[in-house]
Amino acid sequence: MSASTPLVLADSVSVAYGQKLANDRVSLAIPPGEVVALLGENGAGKSTLLHALYGLCPLASGNVFYGGQQVVPSPERAIAAGIGLIHQHFLLVPTLTVAENIVLGKEPTRFGVWLKKKKANEEVAALAEKHGLSVDPTRVVEKLSVGEAQRVEILKALYRGARVLLLDEPTAVLTPKEAERLLASLRGLLAQNDGIARAMVLVTHKLDEVLHTADRAVVMRGGRVVTELEQRDFSVSKMAHAMVGRALKPVVRTHSVTGQWNGGTQAPGSAAVPPALSIRNLCVERDGVTWVRGVSLNVAPFRIVGIAGVLGNGQRELIEAIAGLLPCKSGTICLGSRDVTTAPTDARLKLGLALVPEDRHKHGLVLLGTLAENLLLGHEERFWKGPFGMFLDAQKLHRQAEKVLEDADVRPAQPEAVAQSLSGGNQQKLLLARALNMGDSVPKVLLAAQPTRGVDLGAIEAISEALLAARDKGCAILLVSSELSELQALADELYVMYRGELVTHIENDPERPVSREQLGEWMAGVGTAVAS
Repeated sequence: MSASTPLVLADSVSVAYGQKLANDRVSLAIPPGEVVALLGENGAGKSTLLHALYGLCPLASGNVFYGGQQVVPSPERAIAAGIGLIHQHFLLVPTLTVAENIVLGKEPTRFGVWLKKKKANEEVAALAEKHGLSVDPTRVVEKLSVGEAQRVEILKALYRGARVLLLDEPTAVLTPKEAERLLASLRGLLAQNDGIARAMVLVTHKLDEVLHTADRAVVMRGGRVVTELEQRDFSVSKMAHAMVGRALKPVVRTHSVTGQWNGGTQAPGSAAVPPALSIRNLCVERDGVTWVRGVSLNVAPFRIVGIAGVLGNGQRELIEAIAGLLPCKSGTICLGSRDVTTAPTDARLKLGLALVPEDRHKHGLVLLGTLAENLLLGHEERFWKGPFGMFLDAQKLHRQAEKVLEDADVRPAQPEAVAQSLSGGNQQKLLLARALNMGDSVPKVLLAAQPTRGVDLGAIEAISEALLAARDKGCAILLVSSELSELQALADELYVMYRGELVTHIENDPERPVSREQLGEWMAGVGTAVAS
């Protein structure tokens, strides 16, 4: 193989799912020493292309070459050729240690039976040090932060000799600092002077990462490559326009119609409006660990209250406790004037609570159900008919589903489509549509947990507009996010959650939003203010 031969080459590759072409005659060269950014909206075909190169899905047409040799791709051939795929969702065994996960399937053994734990730990420690991906080999994976777990996934590929890394959204769940460190480590891999030719494909929606990390950007839309840009031609506006096929509209948040009030809100010159959601001294435990410690906050109508924080600081447990999915150890939760601390989830829904959960696959959607069936969940009573509500009014549900899907720009807007077939961005829009648009009016309180995680720029725009429109109709929104730009743009006031406590509380003026740097420092526990 010559120095100019691509390490991996896709030549007019097409991949079909039924009658739909997910990749349509896609060509992509991955030469030695390059980081190639692969961009596009959800459903553009980026992950499918990585899977095709790695042999996880069959080709309808076209050819794939590893190091200049034409192959029928398969995971075994890919690994043998030094190609590693790092999936968007972690594929680790939670109860095993870091080292045990990394060597799994290629374990150093005694007599071919017993794992040499000491040798495995030593090999993993040496590999981590060599590549600047620090992690303790002896720690159990379920105890790791998401940033550490991502490093384990990459080390797992490197342990098998990967020279080409296919990275599918590697920073989607990382904090800005974690993402910065990971990308610096990845660039460092390419810069190693050890005679090994390396390259990477980076799938990401974060265009600032492309600007600082990639040598070339390839943009896909509708399963095809529509644009290729060299580093000298990079610009956020150019890449964004190529991804969505139009100029994106900036998110415009005006001042809330209500101002702050001690314990609630008030419109200028009017009587005080009580909060729609009120939490006092809340403590929540899970598996014997206290995740939420003495949290108090109010969320008023016409307001978006944001909670920033590194994942794993109690945000998930707080949302689940408010929704009634996790019991409270102490404290109170009120919806309006009603104490719902011990009320079941369905009682809270009837009082006007709605939820967009953090994990859309695990807690949000029935993936094998239709879009109409998923929209129905939590709203069943509106569609019963006949004596004692014994039957489902399927026609009414279909009509409502068609309207809701169209209004929310869920693609395809087909009630009979299966939720699993949707891209991540459209699945997220489906969840938000169910929460906001299936009732007679917007909910009184919306809990939105990581609503734009892992979705493309067009979906982020649509979700942001939907949240602001709901706020302006009187919905009280508690927004939990690790995306700082999202919190800057949408939240009227901000809390920072650190080790289970609210350590900072500030107003977020739309004309002078809090800086990303300041938020990042508070999220790391540096220079926190006293929570109100």
